[in-house]
Amino acid sequence: MSEFDELVDRRGSGSIKWAVEDGELPMWVADMDFKAPECVRSALAKRVEHGVFGYCEPDQSWRDAYVSFYHDLFNWNINGEDLIFVLGVVAACSSSVRALTEVGDKVVVFPPVYNIFYNSILNSHREAVEVPLLYHGGAYSLDFESIERAFSDEKTKLCIFCNPHNPVGKIYSIEELKHLADLARKHGVYILSDEIHGPVAVPPKRYVPFLSIPGVEDVVYAAFSPTKAFNLAGIHTAALCIPNKQIRAKVERRINTDEVAEPNVFSCVASIAALSQGRQWLENMNHYVAENRKYAEDFIAKNIPSLHVVHGEATYLLWVDCRDICPDGKEFAAFLRRKTGLFISGGEAYGKGGEGFVRINLAAPRSRVEDGMSRLRNGAKMYLEEKE
Repeated sequence: MSEFDELVDRRGSGSIKWAVEDGELPMWVADMDFKAPECVRSALAKRVEHGVFGYCEPDQSWRDAYVSFYHDLFNWNINGEDLIFVLGVVAACSSSVRALTEVGDKVVVFPPVYNIFYNSILNSHREAVEVPLLYHGGAYSLDFESIERAFSDEKTKLCIFCNPHNPVGKIYSIEELKHLADLARKHGVYILSDEIHGPVAVPPKRYVPFLSIPGVEDVVYAAFSPTKAFNLAGIHTAALCIPNKQIRAKVERRINTDEVAEPNVFSCVASIAALSQGRQWLENMNHYVAENRKYAEDFIAKNIPSLHVVHGEATYLLWVDCRDICPDGKEFAAFLRRKTGLFISGGEAYGKGGEGFVRINLAAPRSRVEDGMSRLRNGAKMYLEEKE
């Protein structure tokens, strides 16, 4: 039996994901039901045994862990001095909005996209400008014509980009990324690339770190974290890579002002262990989740032909078109939870283009994925019967 088959009981652990009623199956928020790698757990246990939990800061080993990880897995040479610790990618987004724009300025996003981007923008009293992805033939692409129109607005100062793209699972090509950077440079727009899902992909696929493309660093910077890939979300640890000194000065000053630049005592310990020693676990996890994805895609195609899976190459999230059953993904998700206990996310939360879709988290033991697919089939059948 694989370590990923273990059914860990997360109830009573303070888990947001598992704060559900008895009999419900949560497959919504993006964290895994897998234990973190043993190397991480051992490193944390050793740190606990030390017993002194005073103030701390990232040291060279923290930088080296990121540099080595991205060199070895993605053939990208990071300058370790370009890395800045931040408590999370969401914190990096919010601080970036306040650092690089003024109240009333515009920030571009490409929905359907991670919904918390909107919070980072709107809570800072900026305007979120949506440029929806194009959806054709079951695949997504950037709408460069509309992007250029949005970038050309003098009030547009920043674009928050998701690479690879949550929730649709798209890996962007070098050509797409370069074109986007060229448009940003032409119109004086900065791009923050959220690459938190980068290490999670269907083997042998690899995402392209935006900053690995020569010449984009004048307008692009990126946020990374081991939290998605190694299931460490509750530890709060991330890094910004900002080669451009002008961008770096503004963003670094802001994250310090916002008090999100200091690690907790476990942040760096967990990151170093995961990035340095957890690579085999990551490879095994990616293969396991890829098999879950294949199982779910095949199950839906065979048993629920009214649902249509968008074939993703990255993340552990399944994006499903439910419009042939229900034009409202939020309504369909609510029905499924009410009738079957399956708790998934309605696509409307992810902005324009998310209407009529649902998102399902596949980072769970196969038995739970099988249970979820069975509930999805039964719920779809009940929904269609009630609508007749």
